[in-house]
Amino acid sequence: MFTGLSAFPLTPIPGNGNVDEKAYAALVQRLAAAGVDSIGALGSTGSYAYLSLEERARVARLAVEHADGVPVIVGIGALRTRQVLQTAEDAQNAGASAVLLAPVSYQPLTEEDVFGLFEEVTANLSVPLVIYDNPGTTHFTFTFTDELYTRLAWLPQVASIKIPALPADPEQARARVEHLRRLLPETVTIGISGDAAAARGLNAGCDAWYSVIGGTFPQPALALTRAAQAGRHEQAEQESQRLQPLWDLFVQHGGSLRVVAAAAAHLGLTAHRNLPLPLRGLDAKERAHLATVIEQLQLHT
Repeated sequence: MFTGLSAFPLTPIPGNGNVDEKAYAALVQRLAAAGVDSIGALGSTGSYAYLSLEERARVARLAVEHADGVPVIVGIGALRTRQVLQTAEDAQNAGASAVLLAPVSYQPLTEEDVFGLFEEVTANLSVPLVIYDNPGTTHFTFTFTDELYTRLAWLPQVASIKIPALPADPEQARARVEHLRRLLPETVTIGISGDAAAARGLNAGCDAWYSVIGGTFPQPALALTRAAQAGRHEQAEQESQRLQPLWDLFVQHGGSLRVVAAAAAHLGLTAHRNLPLPLRGLDAKERAHLATVIEQLQLHT
């Protein structure tokens, strides 16, 4: 569950409306049929922060019900610890195989705040937990230090750490992963996030790719992942380079969410409007450019 490709689908939310449950179920079924190693429900791509606790509980159940036995990892991040605990309980009751926790904040968090959050949550879990280090969305500005990684990794139930992009130099990337391995228990895997850095991370020895594009384009994500797992590092890097126009769009639009949301709509997987307001998504010109990129990269299946 904490190795290979973990695909994170959108949670289609048409503006101020309710979750499009039919479209969401179909997205999850599509990933299961593609053969992903796990499904990440209610991650950042899944817009968890925009949903009520009740909506999140329902989405977790839908994910498990339609995953056809593929392990489902459910995001449980929230502003208050009591909300995190409730979301964790709901995820476990839904049958989630694991949970994913990011230290979400409005007021800046300290390292002790973050450690206390994970300490309390893991003490109340019966399923494994993935630590989600994503300062771009959580605004945990102190960042996860190696010392904090180490302290958290020894908490009960911690099974994986989702780390940000590694250094661009392959040798430095590998050295970074090897350094983390020496700090962490053998039972804790290392997963890369930041899709443009996935090949680099997997080739450097990361166990998993927690993937945005995997939730909408599972086939190329699987091709990249399987190549790296088989030691075909050059092939994995070539696949990432082939997808560079997509990575460029992520940079251009301040992240991946608006791009993959527009891509899902272009493929007919969701309605045209699929992001919660106030998120407006790409405009018509930007969508047309994305459609061209999808066709050029042959991502239309």
